[in-house]
Amino acid sequence: MRLRAPVTVLAAAALLTTGLSGCGGSDSGQGAGERPTKVVLLTHDSFALPKKLTQQFEKESGYQLVVRSNGDAGLLTNKLVLSADNPDGDVAFGVDNTFASRALDAGVFDSYTPQDLPAGVSAYDLPGDDGSHLTPVDQGNVCVNIDTTWFAEHHLTPPASLDDLTKPAYKNLFVTPGATTSSPGLAFLLATISKYGDGWQTYWKKLVANGAKVVDGWDQAYEVDFTQGGGKGKRPIVLSYDSSPAYTVSGGKTTTKALLDTCFRQVEYAGVLQGADNPDGAKELVDFLLSPAVQKALPTSMYVYPVAKGTALPKQWATFAVQPTKTWDVAPDDITKNREEWLQQWSDVISG
Repeated sequence: MRLRAPVTVLAAAALLTTGLSGCGGSDSGQGAGERPTKVVLLTHDSFALPKKLTQQFEKESGYQLVVRSNGDAGLLTNKLVLSADNPDGDVAFGVDNTFASRALDAGVFDSYTPQDLPAGVSAYDLPGDDGSHLTPVDQGNVCVNIDTTWFAEHHLTPPASLDDLTKPAYKNLFVTPGATTSSPGLAFLLATISKYGDGWQTYWKKLVANGAKVVDGWDQAYEVDFTQGGGKGKRPIVLSYDSSPAYTVSGGKTTTKALLDTCFRQVEYAGVLQGADNPDGAKELVDFLLSPAVQKALPTSMYVYPVAKGTALPKQWATFAVQPTKTWDVAPDDITKNREEWLQQWSDVISG
């Protein structure tokens, strides 16, 4: 099951005013006038590639790949902003569309667009950037999921939409990670803002009144409270991902389903850091992340979808990980402008 380390969004934003010690210096392993021996990747805690692919990159490029994890997408972005004048690496991966505009406004990324983009990649460009600084690498959707076996056993018609979650029939059945403590939780908040506009707070008040449970992170929501998780959860409706049903397959059938009318798309990007000690190595790594081998490995290594059109998916993904044809979206500029206000308003609603 896909697991994204929770991000404390409000706390992460506070770092912008308090500062961050130890930033700067990518440690490229070079002396004066020498060719760098390392390329330093700054990423989130969920970054993972098969060892053979890491070895392939190092063999083909001649650089040692140094990976430095920095929490989730929100913390990663804030650390990049704080060290924009003296980056702690050469290249970053994992800034997503909910935080990317903040990094661009701070001048975090140098201009770079791979010359040989695979088909379909440009469809995921960040609006306003058009791939000139950030290159799409993977994509997926945060969606409400249901335990189909629970609803069948209880002879209850399952919900199908965001509106349904506020109906009495589903009282005390939904659990979600919080918007201030996890990236999927923030994505869900943005989905409700996209759908309900100025009425999103009214929607959340109805949701809370209907017994929705808000927890810190995805792991708590899915693995502890969800009936199909790893524990003995009692809630058959959970916020998760469109890929989640591919991991609950038993006897050739999945026991869960993503509600495709509830989804918010997340796209993760890679970019060369402004002021990198090894910009050439950074560019090679961005190119490598779009290679057929890496794109094919993304579903099984990081539980996300590739952006390169035509990339083969694992058998269970092709059958059970159904993606929505339409998602709820909020413009990056609107997210940047209103994120902290929305989070404060959301917190006020949740606290009553």
